[in-house]
Amino acid sequence: MQTDGQTRDNLWTLITPPTVWALHFLISYVLAAYACAPNMRVFETIGGMRVVIAIVTVLALGLIALVFRRAYREWRADGGGGFHHEKDSEAGRERFLEFSTVLLAALSFVAVLFVALPVLINVDCR
Repeated sequence: MQTDGQTRDNLWTLITPPTVWALHFLISYVLAAYACAPNMRVFETIGGMRVVIAIVTVLALGLIALVFRRAYREWRADGGGGFHHEKDSEAGRERFLEFSTVLLAALSFVAVLFVALPVLINVDCR
């Protein structure tokens, strides 16, 4: 369904960014644990796994950025953004979902960066 040439938001668009962040978190830490699993390889570098985690991070950031861009454009198109809550209406609920998606996408983007930060700092399994 569309309203005024725009796509209709629902809970799936709202939970997509945190879901991508959670999957990125899971994949990154499972890959790092797999690379460091044998306890004898404490000082061995994890260069190959760092590249894989970097690729997963770029994909996650790209997907979150797409969701952010879509929600932001639609939120701004409905009256130039802002907060208009005069009465309960379908348009008001749509704007709330769009703005909530913008906020969750921004938070998820920063969270993915923080999850990837240890990979940039640590080069071995210490």
